[in-house]
Amino acid sequence: MTLGEMTGDTFCFQITEELEDERIDKCISMLIDSLSRSYIQKLIREEAVLVNQEPVKSSFRVKTDDEVSFTLPRAVEPDILPENIPLDILYEDSDVIIVNKPKGMVVHPAAGHYSGTLVNALMYYCGSDLSGINGVMRPGIVHRIDRDTTGSLIVCKNDRAHTSIAEQLKEHSINRRYRAICYGVIQEEEGTVDLPIGRHPTDRKKMAAGVQNGRNAVTHYRVLQRFGQYTYIECILETGRTHQIRVHMASIGYPLLGDMVYTNRKAPWKLEGQTLHAQLLGFHHPSSGAYIEVSAPLPDYFQHLLEIL
Repeated sequence: MTLGEMTGDTFCFQITEELEDERIDKCISMLIDSLSRSYIQKLIREEAVLVNQEPVKSSFRVKTDDEVSFTLPRAVEPDILPENIPLDILYEDSDVIIVNKPKGMVVHPAAGHYSGTLVNALMYYCGSDLSGINGVMRPGIVHRIDRDTTGSLIVCKNDRAHTSIAEQLKEHSINRRYRAICYGVIQEEEGTVDLPIGRHPTDRKKMAAGVQNGRNAVTHYRVLQRFGQYTYIECILETGRTHQIRVHMASIGYPLLGDMVYTNRKAPWKLEGQTLHAQLLGFHHPSSGAYIEVSAPLPDYFQHLLEIL
């Protein structure tokens, strides 16, 4: 259950012996793993968390049989406004738009990013001609790529197109090919990583491969060029999990160059996040059924980096 699904819910539970003397914020995060420690601490500062019907501080340590209760405040969706942000459009018709997303742009509004997103730009460009299936925060958005990943992204202009593309994504019939540079020299010409991906057990901001209750995830890769300490690869997604390529390549010892989440290695060049580019999208058109394939050129920084290597 996500935080958005839980807002407005009231929680009440009694402390057992195993939790004796734990800090209240850690105690709650252990019992409700969908709530982050920072969010719980915010609730505590606002005196929304009660122990035996009295507000407490984050440093409070619980005792056996203490009764903890709190209600999550209802989420208020902010107004998402159109913004005149230039779009690099690779393909467009009455059903879909394929955009070339730049590095540093968030796909849709979320906490801390309510402006400057791809959705803000699309609302200015398309007006009301965007699918509404994913709600007011994600009009037209049927899939996404990470903030610092560049490249092709399909946006739907109506609900019929959205349903069609979503079904193709579910069936894994959309052709999605990425270009990436990773640390290390991959010896084999090609390979497959078939490991489930789920939320990291101790760091909620990260995903992890091979975790219990993870979702099926498959990434195929092939070597395009080897350099001294790096390998230029193409990745083909069979599934589309959060951070999939980044997590899978890191799991086999070849994290992406510039990735600041899944490796501690420092790139010798000034990079803004991972070197990952969604180069190609191939799909069946929602209306005609014809197969369409669209490619996004490598961004300048990526091309320049290849020349340096």
